[in-house]
Amino acid sequence: MHDAYIRPFGGDVLVVVLIYAFLRIFLKTSYEKLAFGILIFSFIIEFLQALHYVNWLGLQDSKFWSIVLGTYFSVYDLLAYFVGYLICLTFKD
Repeated sequence: MHDAYIRPFGGDVLVVVLIYAFLRIFLKTSYEKLAFGILIFSFIIEFLQALHYVNWLGLQDSKFWSIVLGTYFSVYDLLAYFVGYLICLTFKD
């Protein structure tokens, strides 16, 4: 799907939820702390994108790593991560 809303925004929401679900398997911490930690991690990655950290790592020519790590900063991504965080908070167990 190549649209301007569902795939980019929904994908960013989903990645936060999926990271949360995966880490809940292994980490015995409160769901609030884990969800908040993932939110902070997501925000850090997004702010690193504004600094073009993919170029620092020398991965700018790799399509795979450019997609996985992201290359462009967007305030809407921060909003999507926050929505994902709120979804994580609703799934306590």
